[in-house]
Amino acid sequence: MNIVLLSGGSGKRLWPLSNDTRSKQFIKIFKTTDGVYESMVQRVYRQIRSVDDRADVTIATSKSQVSAIHNQLGADVGISVEPCRRDTFPAIALAAAYLNDVRGISEEEAVVICPVDPYVEQDYFEALRELGRHAGVSEANLVLMGIEPTYPSAKYGYIIPTSKDHISKVAVFKEKPTEEKAQEYIAKGALWNGGVFAFRLGYVLQRAHELIEFTGYRDLYDKYDSLTKISFDYAVVEHEQNIEVMRFAGMWKDIGTWNTLTEAMESDSIGKAILNDHCDNVHVVNELNVPVLCMGLKDVVVSASPEGILVSDKNQSSYIKPYVDAIDQQIMFAEKSWGSFQVIDIEENSMTIKVTLNAGHGMNYHSHEHRDEVWTVISGHGRTIVDGVERKVVVGDVIQMPAGVPHTIMADTKLQVIEVQIGPDISVHDKKKTVLPNTAQQK
Repeated sequence: MNIVLLSGGSGKRLWPLSNDTRSKQFIKIFKTTDGVYESMVQRVYRQIRSVDDRADVTIATSKSQVSAIHNQLGADVGISVEPCRRDTFPAIALAAAYLNDVRGISEEEAVVICPVDPYVEQDYFEALRELGRHAGVSEANLVLMGIEPTYPSAKYGYIIPTSKDHISKVAVFKEKPTEEKAQEYIAKGALWNGGVFAFRLGYVLQRAHELIEFTGYRDLYDKYDSLTKISFDYAVVEHEQNIEVMRFAGMWKDIGTWNTLTEAMESDSIGKAILNDHCDNVHVVNELNVPVLCMGLKDVVVSASPEGILVSDKNQSSYIKPYVDAIDQQIMFAEKSWGSFQVIDIEENSMTIKVTLNAGHGMNYHSHEHRDEVWTVISGHGRTIVDGVERKVVVGDVIQMPAGVPHTIMADTKLQVIEVQIGPDISVHDKKKTVLPNTAQQK
């Protein structure tokens, strides 16, 4: 199975757990059988592998999410990087060119496209495999998955098939309706459009060349920022007459708000939380190392992270986005390919950060023009290279890097350091990558 997972969005509807670099799919809220928590993207990736351990999985995403994907899924997963946001048609066209030119996948092979963040069970991925197999032999150019509705929702578009067969032709598409119209559509056998479809790779490449002038993957990547923002539905689906839809009647949830996310939580709290007996339908997600106490609350979600604290009625939590858009602050937590960092304190001329590096990983060799840095190792051991000199570091060691001096740190075990940045102009843009010496001096 060739599958492309679309991973987009800034996830602001799940603030404060999400921010511009940490979208909802990277939040670890689902408990596995061994008791650890995993994110939506980890859960989906694991489920795909359990159904087809040879599946070719590619994630189409923006540059800002690449580090988090590598952190959570490892370095082996395929990534089609969008240089900037241009909606789903350019993203899928770029991914198709990537599969063909970089991964060497034949134009005759079927590809399944689906969002990275559905809350589903194993039968969904078994259906995706069936969808891909059918697309590979069907005369239809596109085969969509239609979700059997469980209620008349105004949040989804609808697919009305020509029959109630498991696989049938598509009669018409309907935009997001009122609940009353949705009820009428469902009476006609309509299905939710969950954004899942399959095609032979050559079909989308052909459509891409018809709508965009490019020679191949690298050319399309280089001119990506000049492409028109347009969805795959508007660019391709609405103009295609030869479409089929396959019904899916299993569990499927679109977890896009705090209200829907708490419905999928297995317990009423994650992290340090105390709820007294007078709380009713209250959920707490706490990423801070301090307790949250809830007394006599009803239908409330409480979330605490380094980014901020949310206390909201569950229904009102769906309207969070404009308020979060108005918040302008330093990103306080982010996952990187090598680990993660959390901002502890910000002053006028300094910033203090707790940095966690995973075993076997290290930062790029780099320098800063406008700030000095001081690292204090608080757990684990590893190595630093500062101005070409390598030294081993253990708990209690202090490493100083004046402005302009190239440096890096590498973790032999899980390694945690307190990083203090000192200078008049502390900025995420003040970083210059440097070539790491082939042989560093030993110290």
